Amino acid sequence: MSRVYNFSAGPAVLPEEVLREAAEEMLDYKGTGMSVMEMSHRSKAFEDIIHTAEADLRELLHIPDNYKVLFLQGGAHQQFAMIPMNLMKNKVADYIVTGQWAKKAWQEAQKYGTANKIASSEDKTFSYIPDCSDLPISPDADYVYICENNTIYGTKFKTLPDTKGKTLVADVSSCFLSEPMDVEKYGIIYGGAQKNIGPAGVVIAIIREDLITEDVLPGTPTMLTYKTHADAESLYNTPNCYGIYMCGKVFQWLKKQGGLKAMKEHNEKKAKILYDFLDESVMFKGTVEPASRSLMNVPFVTGDKDLDAKFIKEAQAAGFVNLKGHRSVGGMRASIYNAMPIEGVEALVAFMKKFEKENA
Repeated sequence: MSRVYNFSAGPAVLPEEVLREAAEEMLDYKGTGMSVMEMSHRSKAFEDIIHTAEADLRELLHIPDNYKVLFLQGGAHQQFAMIPMNLMKNKVADYIVTGQWAKKAWQEAQKYGTANKIASSEDKTFSYIPDCSDLPISPDADYVYICENNTIYGTKFKTLPDTKGKTLVADVSSCFLSEPMDVEKYGIIYGGAQKNIGPAGVVIAIIREDLITEDVLPGTPTMLTYKTHADAESLYNTPNCYGIYMCGKVFQWLKKQGGLKAMKEHNEKKAKILYDFLDESVMFKGTVEPASRSLMNVPFVTGDKDLDAKFIKEAQAAGFVNLKGHRSVGGMRASIYNAMPIEGVEALVAFMKKFEKENA
């Protein structure tokens, strides 16, 4: 069977080159006589893997020396709790709610203190990013939280909110490494790897050192304290060794592509092909306000549920898989992460044009 074009929101498409390399090394990683899956996380071979992965990530994002890189587990959901447990010294935090994941993070934070919803786009089904240039930031807020790219709704912050000096915390799961970012503008950047970087099971957190302390909320478990993992260089317990190895391969692949500036240009080209078609199509319509459109996740509808279902079914048969939209939005969603080739987007648009003609 030939490979399909996988438009899944996550776990998602990985670079074919990376998969082939991993396949070649599956039984014998660099002469060790074993797979990375079988390797001790305390071995010299794995130590090299995790250190190289961190060094490559630091190079790609120009991460300053006063930030720690942690390879964690538990998904973004675990970060929803870890962040307030580690940062809520005043028991106050401000949340900008632009989608389901930011909403879940805000709800989780309410268990640990006062979590203020200071802006939201829920009034229009999260189809835009609210103006964040002059927010009612709480004077005693420990941090301001955003989900920078909203996977379900296909929106992206193009300008970071003015936090009025407060620490910015961002979930970047679905836009991680899709374009350059200024790490110093954030206190914490974190993301699940399964959308744009690697297989499911790894969470990467980049945290400014002054935020990593023993002064956490009473009752915070050892495993949910950032300092535990920072002090042990992500090896406090057995990490997701194979997942980290795969992330490391993707970091090297990104460097080969020319880094994040080149990746942004590539992603803009891909997204333009799809958005240009949606803007001129009679049948298909994008659901996001143009100024807030994501380069990574593109939701669209026909306006007819039966026609949406027919499109998804026929697209799947033609080799375009995982196009069904999230249940809260309906319709379709094409996730076009770094590893989706431009040919995949071109082929999808050609199929959409054909479907539109046949079902006019």
